[in-house]
Amino acid sequence: MDAKAPFQRSTRQRQAILEELRQLSSHPTAVGLYEIVRRRLPKVSLATVYRNLELMAEMGVIQKLDYCGAEARFDGDPRQHDHLRCIHCGRVDDLPGSPLDLPERTGDDCLGYEVIGRRLEFVGVCPGCRRPESSPEGSSDDGSRV
Repeated sequence: MDAKAPFQRSTRQRQAILEELRQLSSHPTAVGLYEIVRRRLPKVSLATVYRNLELMAEMGVIQKLDYCGAEARFDGDPRQHDHLRCIHCGRVDDLPGSPLDLPERTGDDCLGYEVIGRRLEFVGVCPGCRRPESSPEGSSDDGSRV
């Protein structure tokens, strides 16, 4: 699907959400992004942010990072790339370099699944969480950088 075609009907809210998301490297949650977008559009609702993020993810304009047991985060870069997630605060960062080159698997090689994509998540402890308790700078409660 052409990622630009649906945006011919783009709303002001959707455009603001996309612009704010693309300015961030912190992979915010919907609530975190809502707080940022509200500074620009004070009357925007959380439901509008959620709805537009889901729509843009379905269209392939952004990525929705919804790993098991963690609150979904959003990435303004729709290209295939891998991520690192902190097991303490939930912060998510892009893994530097090219995505790992894994072979495509189809049919019986994948237990009968039709493979439609892949995600590779690395987990660890981020620099902010590795610091002693006396130095909380570097991340906020939602895992985004401050």
